[in-house]
Amino acid sequence: MVRTCDTLILSDVHLGSDVSRAEEAMEVLEGVDFRQLILLGDIFSGLDFARLKRQHWDFLSCIRRLSNPKQRRTIVWVEGNHDHGLSQLMSHMVGVPVYQRYVWEYAGKRHLAVHGHQFDRFINRNILLSRFFEGFYEMSQRMDGEEQRMSRWFDRFSTRWLRLTDKVAEGALAYAKDGHADRVFCGHTHEAMQRTEGSIEYFNSGCWTDTRATFLTIDRKGVQIHEYQPGTVYRDPGKERIEAPAFAAELVGETGLSGYRGYGSIRC
Repeated sequence: MVRTCDTLILSDVHLGSDVSRAEEAMEVLEGVDFRQLILLGDIFSGLDFARLKRQHWDFLSCIRRLSNPKQRRTIVWVEGNHDHGLSQLMSHMVGVPVYQRYVWEYAGKRHLAVHGHQFDRFINRNILLSRFFEGFYEMSQRMDGEEQRMSRWFDRFSTRWLRLTDKVAEGALAYAKDGHADRVFCGHTHEAMQRTEGSIEYFNSGCWTDTRATFLTIDRKGVQIHEYQPGTVYRDPGKERIEAPAFAAELVGETGLSGYRGYGSIRC
């Protein structure tokens, strides 16, 4: 159980999808006392706003409230492949900056957050086929039962078949090494995990579309993967939030993300 942390990271909420667990994700956002929130991509499932349900709009309203300067929090949205085309709109709608990659320093370590689709060779090389699978996945959600068992099974199966978990981890670790980062964070694969290569740590935040919903926290003790537990009370009302600066760092690499010497984070 987590009550406070410096940075909270969650990804792949897929608002607009029938498998989105937006209401539970909002419970975590309102229950954990954090200084910085990183929405690590694929917060939306697509461009069709007609598919957004009441709880999906409530999630966006929650982000809007958290981004209020009086909250003394930093809210960052890192663009995912499903968010593409919505970045500027979302920046104005919920009042948060959107990045292609986000870099900061904390506790003497350089941290890098990027959604992870940049390391997914299949969708980058097979755009039309990827869109076909996305369409099939959406159709299966409409045909599926209330618990969305078939849709969630298809999502897990495609991840294993494409070996996304390993490929994204390998690409992210290589990218972090080129940029002299100590930790790198991704989403995209829908599978939470941790891997270490040399001195570099890799973490995946998982997703909020499966029966196992996960998120990451960072504090002075390190990085932890948490699984959402219904009905858990996280907040410690006696602990005050302390505002601390986060410094951008420089990263370079070849992943389709332009590298500008002297800059780490890239705004959309």
